[in-house]
Amino acid sequence: MTLFDSMNISSSGLSANRVRMNVISSNMANTHTTRTQEGTPYRRKRVFLQTQQHYNSFKNEIREQMLKKGITSVTVRDVVEDRRDFIMKYDPYHPDADDRGYVKMPNVNIMEEMTEMIIATRSYEANVTAFNAAKGMALKALEMGK
Repeated sequence: MTLFDSMNISSSGLSANRVRMNVISSNMANTHTTRTQEGTPYRRKRVFLQTQQHYNSFKNEIREQMLKKGITSVTVRDVVEDRRDFIMKYDPYHPDADDRGYVKMPNVNIMEEMTEMIIATRSYEANVTAFNAAKGMALKALEMGK
């Protein structure tokens, strides 16, 4: 693995975690959305990440296959809706209340979203640290060449 390969892996991790943070932010912003365009309460969304092998050229692919290594990156595999039940809240004065006074609220748990946000932030920070370490090594190598 070259120095630039590690930078590419870190940058793909940064991009994937940016998507993850955007989805978490959307979940938190829609905590009280009881009516979407579909007519149902907002459903929490989850992001699934995966690693992926990339090859820059035919020459690199042959070399990597011979060495049984791959250049790995992180991508967003899917963003899916959480299928857990909606939360039933008693609020007879709410415009979306049923005949018994209950309102279907989104299946978003703020504590769960905050935990996911902390995990995504730490992952983002780890990718920044790895990228900066690779950049520092590249700068040191250039200094040695002087």
